[in-house]
Amino acid sequence: MSHYLIILVNRSLARFFTLEPVEFPELESRPRLMACTELENREIKDSQEIFSDSKTGRGAAPMGGGVHGYEDKRDQHVNELRRRFAVDVLDRIQKLAHTKRSRVIILAASARMRRFLYPMMEPFSRQGYRIHKLSKNIINFSPQKLHEYLAGKGLIHEQKGV
Repeated sequence: MSHYLIILVNRSLARFFTLEPVEFPELESRPRLMACTELENREIKDSQEIFSDSKTGRGAAPMGGGVHGYEDKRDQHVNELRRRFAVDVLDRIQKLAHTKRSRVIILAASARMRRFLYPMMEPFSRQGYRIHKLSKNIINFSPQKLHEYLAGKGLIHEQKGV
């Protein structure tokens, strides 16, 4: 049982952690972060191959006509993939929060994922969860560095040296 569920999300990956209590607090440092699971957004990785050109189109009319631009709607497509991934992440949060009996959810999301995830977090607060939202992409932090960062923000207890 862990009272804290910590989720780090960017457009292609979500990492889930719990703050696990120690068995002997006198001998060990305070609770430590334990990696639970990861969720990968395969669709967005596959779509990067589709859009091999770095910018949207530009074409020339036949017979030496003028140059014209066209829109391939890649932003709309990528946003839809992000929205779908956000739904998968929230489903996983729901399951883990219930399984681990978490009461506090800390969600750190990249700028582009925030707009999909944050509005969908409202039902959690109505269900009695305490939600902390961090607007920072810290997906690559190690568990130790993540613990230090969250403790510095006052969201979890500091980990004392052994």
